[in-house]
Amino acid sequence: MNITRRAALAATAFTVLVAACGTSLAQGKPKLRFSAVFSEQDIRAEMTKRLAESIADDFVLEPYYGGNLFKQGTELVAIQRGNLEMGNIAPQDIANQIPEWSILTSAYLFRDAAHLEAFFDSEAGAEMKQMVEDKLGVHILAPTYFGTRQVGLKLDREINTPADMAGVKLRMPGGDAWQFLGTALGANPTPMAYAEVYTGLQTGAIDGQDNPLPNVQNMKFYEVMSQIVMTSHLVGFDVLAISSEIWNEMSPEQQASFQAAVDEATAWSTAQHLEQESSLAKTFEEQGLKIHTPDVEAFRTYAQEQYLNSDLSAAWPEGMLERINAM
Repeated sequence: MNITRRAALAATAFTVLVAACGTSLAQGKPKLRFSAVFSEQDIRAEMTKRLAESIADDFVLEPYYGGNLFKQGTELVAIQRGNLEMGNIAPQDIANQIPEWSILTSAYLFRDAAHLEAFFDSEAGAEMKQMVEDKLGVHILAPTYFGTRQVGLKLDREINTPADMAGVKLRMPGGDAWQFLGTALGANPTPMAYAEVYTGLQTGAIDGQDNPLPNVQNMKFYEVMSQIVMTSHLVGFDVLAISSEIWNEMSPEQQASFQAAVDEATAWSTAQHLEQESSLAKTFEEQGLKIHTPDVEAFRTYAQEQYLNSDLSAAWPEGMLERINAM
């Protein structure tokens, strides 16, 4: 069958039109770049994937892991400047700009993941989230629990009280809130990027690090440590955050759908972390690490005294500590 020149041109035009329409439709979905310091093997990476699938009808979520897009501690500023749409933000980074938030970074504040969630669902939690919205232009969607932080050491030293941590070069992320946490444990806090911790332990640049057990597993820190001291000093969490400008551009229906997707994904992640935590201590012990529970009450008392006698606590919202403890 012969194809006329006119028919061929029409067919070509139709193909171009279809391609253009497809491109237009794809471009019509807002792209949300998401930055996190955790690795692609982390439970939270799967959480992010689940979120991306749930919101795929309205948004294209583009994740970047391992601090490859923005380095640890810079994600919040990137959102504020409009260079990033979403991020997994450490509360310590928020505290750098809003001193009142340092209360949420203090040792032995939250008892467990359930207590953390109850706080963020409460009126007190809403007040703290609104503070971030008003002052930073960032909307907090949910806390992302990633385990209770324990002290992991390369040193073969028995640790029972904070006094035993004297002189220990304990890696902590940069920033005043993080560094003070290391001091509140009795250690000599040393700032170091998350991606550098393995090498730091391996070479002796640091004596130890503090992370939840799932992080120790994901980053293989156990290969270059001799023991884990179960201080349980901080219920580890970040916050899943989005630019307020983008959030406010959504319709109420989109916001409700987006929030429901976030709640489902973070609930799944929390459950996975709790399940891993319950078994990893035994796994590490079988791999040759010493697992030791110190005098946790001694650590708690010492740490809380350090916070209450510091300049940090002067910025805490009046009555907030009592409200959290009462939950």
